[in-house]
Amino acid sequence: MILTTHILSGALVGAEIKNPFYVAIVSVMLHFLIDLFPHGDYLNKKSRLWEFWKVAVDLAVGLGIVFAIIFFRNSTGNTTLLANIGIGIFFSLLPDGTTLLYMIGMKYFKPIYNFHQKLHLAPDFSPEREFRLKNNLWDILISLISLYFLLSRL
Repeated sequence: MILTTHILSGALVGAEIKNPFYVAIVSVMLHFLIDLFPHGDYLNKKSRLWEFWKVAVDLAVGLGIVFAIIFFRNSTGNTTLLANIGIGIFFSLLPDGTTLLYMIGMKYFKPIYNFHQKLHLAPDFSPEREFRLKNNLWDILISLISLYFLLSRL
């Protein structure tokens, strides 16, 4: 899944659950659950460093959407809600963060990396993992559902 999908779903978890400990646990579990859906990826094992601009754009879009919702819904005064949304976003991105750390040489993340890779049912470099509309319909659907409920909660 793209990071925006994980950001929106993590923000929704943070908006719905009051206990930050549960927000963290549910956000990580939801990340892994969402990754079970077929989806394309814009990076793979052969990606070069210059291609990581896509990650920055993805993060900016996802975080921008959440910040805009919070700002325009006047939710900035509720610090507990904002903290939980931040926790939800952080922990929803954590599995992808550990993948990055593993790929740059922190080999003690290998068990998490292996588990995370097994969730992606289509093998690397298969047509099903290419980043195109057909392969990312689940991304779009999950993002729209998360966005809808996030807008209705804030």
